[in-house]
Amino acid sequence: MGHSIGEIARALAAEAAGALDLVIDRAAEPAMAGPHDLALAMDAKYAGGLAQGQAQAALLWPGADWQGLGLKAAIFVPRGRLAMAGLTRLLDMGPLVAPGIHPLAVVDGSAVIGARAAIGPFVNIGAGVQIGPGARIASHVSIAEGAQIGADALIMSGARIGARVRIGDRIICQPGAVIGSDGFSFVTAERSGVEDIRANLGKRDEIREQSWIRIHSLGSVVIEDDVEIGANACIDRGTICDTKIGRGTKLDNLVHVGHNVEIGAECLLCGQVGIAGSSRIGNRVVLGGQVGVGDNLFVGDDVIAGGGTKIMTNAPAGRVLLGYPAVRMEAHVEMQKALRRLPRLAKRVAALEGRSETEEAPE
Repeated sequence: MGHSIGEIARALAAEAAGALDLVIDRAAEPAMAGPHDLALAMDAKYAGGLAQGQAQAALLWPGADWQGLGLKAAIFVPRGRLAMAGLTRLLDMGPLVAPGIHPLAVVDGSAVIGARAAIGPFVNIGAGVQIGPGARIASHVSIAEGAQIGADALIMSGARIGARVRIGDRIICQPGAVIGSDGFSFVTAERSGVEDIRANLGKRDEIREQSWIRIHSLGSVVIEDDVEIGANACIDRGTICDTKIGRGTKLDNLVHVGHNVEIGAECLLCGQVGIAGSSRIGNRVVLGGQVGVGDNLFVGDDVIAGGGTKIMTNAPAGRVLLGYPAVRMEAHVEMQKALRRLPRLAKRVAALEGRSETEEAPE
């Protein structure tokens, strides 16, 4: 279904000019746009692509000469990526899940399914589950007993929701995510080698045989409103208390959240982030790809950690971190500069040592 330029401009709260009744079907890059596409040229550096394509309308930067660019209509946006958020929300139809319960779904008789919910084929919904109004559950999803899913949730194909998990409104859960798996928690009958080295900073008095005994997970997972969970992300249930994820937090693909972890509101965790058990993450924290957080740590509000950072101690609020182990970003940059100088420094030291030996050698 197409949208007129005027309709798109209103959705973006943006200024528009030209043929506001012109209908477009999709968004496209300027050079690849056809006559029914909206070209995305929000910066002057993309203007050249418009001549290569066939677009009649475009998203442009404020003050652009849209008529000089050969367009019939234009929408002016001061912040391109923000406009992209609104535009993609308008154009994205999401997965097609027919209203109601598909005849190939298995729904326990005690489950409560809210109004306007859509349950796809091969979905399995356990005893006592509650599905909120307007929720969409795509094919091959399993939702275990006692779980609660909020209003207008979107659970994509193949996701697994564990027992007693509580999920708020408007969650988006991508394919293959697992919410509510058991925590990775084990103990030995006697003091283990791991306990030795943690207590003695690597020193071991003896090496002995040991067997691991499982600590079962009795808690669950609580996820607040407007959270997004990436594909194949894994969130472990708590041991006694629940693992918690705060409002508006976004988890990328392959993120792992360990047992008992608490994550605050509006955080952004990029691909392959791993947070070990019982750590607490504050509000608005951003962790780049492959960041690791050790167990039982606290990461304060508004911390930003660059990709590959390994956080091994508590991080104060507002700190910007980089490196392994994590240090202030400016310190890491200086350390890397010094590291690059090491070969040259080593040559200078060798030359000085050679000269010193020559000066001290007997005649």
